[in-house]
Amino acid sequence: MNKVSRLDTGACSGSTAPWWRGATIYQIYPRSFADSNDDGIGDLPGITAHLDYVASLGVDALWLSPFFKSPMRDFGYDVSDYCDVDPIFGTLADFDALVARAHALGLKVLIDQVYAHTSDLHDWFVESRSNRTNPRADWYVWADAKPDGSPPNNWQSVFGGPAWTWDARRCQYYLHNFLKEQPQLNGHHPDVQQALIDAARFWLDRGVDGFRVDAINFAMHNPALTDNPPAPDTGKPRTRPFDFQLKIHNQSQPQVTEFLRRYRAMLDDYGAIFTVAEVGGDQAIVEMKAYTEGDEHLNSAYGFDFLYADRLTPEVVATALAEWPDAPGMGWPSWAFANHDAPRWISRWAPADARDAFARLILLLFVALRGNIILWQGEELGLTQVDIPFERLQDPEAIANWPLTLSRDGARTPMVWSDNAPHGGFSHAEPWLPVGEDHALLAVARQDGDPASLLNWTRRLVALRQAQPVLRLGRLDIVQASDDLLIFTRAWQGETLLCAFNLGSAVQSWTPPAGQAWTVLENVGDSTLSILPAYAGLIARGA
Repeated sequence: MNKVSRLDTGACSGSTAPWWRGATIYQIYPRSFADSNDDGIGDLPGITAHLDYVASLGVDALWLSPFFKSPMRDFGYDVSDYCDVDPIFGTLADFDALVARAHALGLKVLIDQVYAHTSDLHDWFVESRSNRTNPRADWYVWADAKPDGSPPNNWQSVFGGPAWTWDARRCQYYLHNFLKEQPQLNGHHPDVQQALIDAARFWLDRGVDGFRVDAINFAMHNPALTDNPPAPDTGKPRTRPFDFQLKIHNQSQPQVTEFLRRYRAMLDDYGAIFTVAEVGGDQAIVEMKAYTEGDEHLNSAYGFDFLYADRLTPEVVATALAEWPDAPGMGWPSWAFANHDAPRWISRWAPADARDAFARLILLLFVALRGNIILWQGEELGLTQVDIPFERLQDPEAIANWPLTLSRDGARTPMVWSDNAPHGGFSHAEPWLPVGEDHALLAVARQDGDPASLLNWTRRLVALRQAQPVLRLGRLDIVQASDDLLIFTRAWQGETLLCAFNLGSAVQSWTPPAGQAWTVLENVGDSTLSILPAYAGLIARGA
């Protein structure tokens, strides 16, 4: 296909910002969204059939988790072919049809890119492991054993156990920061970098509008293979050997930013492409800022500020927001309260006796944040975390570390479309994961026609964000973040919004900042400019 130029700007009136700045993005997990062929696994045609629903949310873009050819040991994050669709999800023609339909509905399409590792069945690794002299011999991280036959160093994998596996073909160990079936690419190698850039071009030429770059801080290692030092004991439970180390040599190398500059130069050939990095770990904030600095790196990054937080407090929110001031050269943040790896926030944060009110408040807060917001499928319905029994687990990390590691499967359960169809309307066959017992009552069909539903509240809030350039683009200043009160302002081109939230169960009296008359644009819980009931909030415009 011919190269696509995308120089369009955002929807905000009077703004020349690119479309992605302040965007609302809807994340779709293809295995769990909609099954079109009744094999129990979601697929690309199933997504395409429901794009009208996605568009009805008012979002700017959808992000597809991996659908590439893969043996599915880590459900697509173990890629065996970067430039093809796995048959369980469909074909390249199905993907092209999805992109065409999304674009016809005004939706941008973002896809995952996995640059730290491949599947051990990828042709690159098959060749690399065959001997020490083949053209791809150095495309992965290989090392000799120590004199006693033990691994080259003490690095541990995220999913448990040493990060090294012996391979008898080369009589060497290979590195894997995750599963042993996910060998680590040698991101330092210029030919590896070029191959990954070429893979990105393949999808850009098919019309995608950007990428979410998976675990990018794992893309390079310290070639000296220096041991990681022990991590100090913080008193928190440590469920994996990985938790006992400071991960300063197996990841987070400074050369990652050099690759990102090379990558960005290619992306700029295609116009307004959006890139967002996933960055976790001990130095996440430092790395996120380095990976998004100026106009030579990625556009945005999101970390784990909220994804594993046990409670959402004003201090937690204010601390995260303060890391991303509206300052020259500062990157643009993206925020997610939940995703395919993290437990659903409604089950983590919402009190059992006020779940609906709390959910409405959290969504109001979400749309008021400065940065992009990423809505995880089912979040708009209030889907809860599902307790998956051990015999139904699919998540390799949870299986390996049972029962101490919370299963990611509980957030990946099927989307519920109908309250009176088998398996919530996801499929006529038994789904790959069970539908939550309480999810049928939250189905799209049940909420769609109810003006007071959480689904329609979400649509209302997204529409508010889309209609207010100050919410998409404005600066953010914290007014108060103490006790249960969170108050901040958003300002842009002479307009100011006041955003106030009571995250607690007690009524709060408060006084808006003086100097302006405030008009409430939206509120939850009968909030006023003097009283915030329990789990209530508002957004007001200054005169």
